[in-house]
Amino acid sequence: MANIVQTFQNMFKIEELRNRIITTLLILLVVRLGAQITIPGVDVALLHAANQSSANSLFGLFDLFVGGAFSKAAIFALGIMPYITASIILQLGGVVIPELQKMQKEGEEGRRKINQWTRILTVLISALNGWGVAVRMANMEANGISVVPDHGMLFFITTIILLTAGVMVMMWLGERITEYGVGNGISLIIMVGIIARLPGAFFQEMNQVFTLGDRPWILEIVILVFMVGIVASVIFVTQGARKIPVQYAKRQVGRKVYGGTTQYIPLRVNTAGVMPIIFAQALMFIPNTIYGFFPESTWLYSVVSLFSQRSFFYAFVYGGMVVLFTYFYTAIVFNPREIADNMKKQGGFIPGIRPGNQTAEYIDSVLTRITLPGSLFLALVAVMPTFAMNFLGVSAGFASFFGGTSLLIIVGVALDTLQQIESYLMMRHYDGFMKSGKLRGRVS
Repeated sequence: MANIVQTFQNMFKIEELRNRIITTLLILLVVRLGAQITIPGVDVALLHAANQSSANSLFGLFDLFVGGAFSKAAIFALGIMPYITASIILQLGGVVIPELQKMQKEGEEGRRKINQWTRILTVLISALNGWGVAVRMANMEANGISVVPDHGMLFFITTIILLTAGVMVMMWLGERITEYGVGNGISLIIMVGIIARLPGAFFQEMNQVFTLGDRPWILEIVILVFMVGIVASVIFVTQGARKIPVQYAKRQVGRKVYGGTTQYIPLRVNTAGVMPIIFAQALMFIPNTIYGFFPESTWLYSVVSLFSQRSFFYAFVYGGMVVLFTYFYTAIVFNPREIADNMKKQGGFIPGIRPGNQTAEYIDSVLTRITLPGSLFLALVAVMPTFAMNFLGVSAGFASFFGGTSLLIIVGVALDTLQQIESYLMMRHYDGFMKSGKLRGRVS
């Protein structure tokens, strides 16, 4: 504990790191303030009442990533999600579109072009999403009263412009965090939005224990210890990697000898990250979203009851989809053939494996094997909130932090941020957060 306190003191002894931390905190404060400013023309009280039925829909999932700004119809209601959507579209497009593949291999110039395309696509997606939000709010009612009293053309134009501008401002703020802050600007904005829900969820959970008396406080302590164990296991698996040794042959250039060293290809157990859970959860919320448009359909009601978050059928299907999406997304983001070709060009080889096709097949076989336990663990983490609600009696809001998208994003971004801070401390010859070297920055 003393070592952690000393590390925090060291963080503020380094002027550059201190300025970066303060800059990051101020920008995140601006982000949270923007999530509280409602779009003109919206009745906030009626909007809150109308949003009660959309918590378990795609709108509820979207609201999770923007820190509650969507349910408040704030100017930052779209968050940074259109930018992420544009990035994913171009990333997936790079698999099938030759022009994008060529740009991805052009180095800095290619990245600059892709960034320009990403920004343009972000504006288009933001405008389309803004129009959809305006239509949704114009049609929302609470107690027979419209959430938007005057939903004329001016409201639509104003909403689209404000929401699109909000996305671009948040994208710019994220880039400022990356450049002048501690890094990972976009990820930090998403993480802070998720963490903003934690105090309210924790208060609701404590209210069940001490005010309503739903269960003894001893059991609540056990639940919190169990939650800490889940977080520790997520950190362990997130950091887990299979290192494949790569030997580089010696070559002489003039009087200097290059190569002859051994490096490693770190194949992470969870290569896909949180994306499989996001994809699977989005599909699982589709029935509930459709039911929101047809609330009088008895057939849709029976389907929705099967896909309730407390249903074990939901947990089984959800877990299976997470496993499938883990393999799918891993195959997209990691290309063994490309790795093998780059190794061959640089004179590298895996001991006992021929360069070229055999190297690609070997890397693919290792990746397939380690992806299986990683996908099963992701599926277990994804369905953990369901078990927390059914067996432990945890409230729905607090159960979301027992696993699923929220926990994985918080852990992943926190580890990356600690790695950034650790690198500054190491450059100034200070000890990092963990002397055992579990952070990737210390390992490298």
